[in-house]
Parts: sequence; C-alpha cells; structure tokens
Amino acid sequence: MSQRNTGATARVVDEDPCPVREVLDRVAGKWSVQILLAASQGPIRFTGLERGIEGISRRMLTLTLRNLERDGLVTRTVYPTVPPKVEYGLTPVALELHATLSRLTDWAERNRGYVARARAAYDAEHRPELLDA
Repeated sequence: MSQRNTGATARVVDEDPCPVREVLDRVAGKWSVQILLAASQGPIRFTGLERGIEGISRRMLTLTLRNLERDGLVTRTVYPTVPPKVEYGLTPVALELHATLSRLTDWAERNRGYVARARAAYDAEHRPELLDA
C-alpha cells in the first residue's frame, strides 16, 4: 500500500523560489508580448488578434489569453449577442507594462541587424570548435 506525501507537494507549489522570474517568464513570452502590444490600442476580438499575430495558432492564442487573464493582465468581455461577441482588453497594470514592452520591442527592431552580425561573427569564429567536437 502506498503512502501519499501531500504536504511536501503543497509546499513546493506554494513556495516559489523566484516569484519575479515566474512573472517575467509569463510577460516576456513570445506570444504574450505580441498579444499585449496588439491589445494596447483598445479592445480587440479574438480574430483580430489571430490575424494580427503572425504564426500563432488558435490553441496557443487561447492558452496565452487565458494565462494573461489569470495573471490579471487581460480582461475578457463577453457580450450577450448571437453569435456571442468577445473582446479582450488590457488591465491598468498591463497598460503600465505596455510602455516598457514598447521600448523593448523598439530596441529589438533598432538592434536586430547588430545582433545578427554579432551572431555571424561568433559562429564564424567558433564554428571550427563545433565541428571538431
């Protein structure tokens, strides 16, 4: 007969060693950033997000929206129409975050060429090491 150790499991879940990391991981996720930026101009429907975010699947969009809603960053408003109309918007906390995300994406756009050149130089210098291994 097996014994269950529920106390240990509960403590591991409740005592996150780095809660800031968890928040940053969620907010900085590939799809989260794009959703938060897309919804920053005001309420947007699911199909608007789906069309505006290149490469995202319906399932990933749904999961990411649920997680952002759970984290208090996105609101979901369902209007009682036929068919139902659903809009997503940003909470005040997410709007505060928007300025930071905009600066980060602007930086990435301005410096993507630099990063590409740095990667190419690094790969050219270290490629012989990788091939010899």
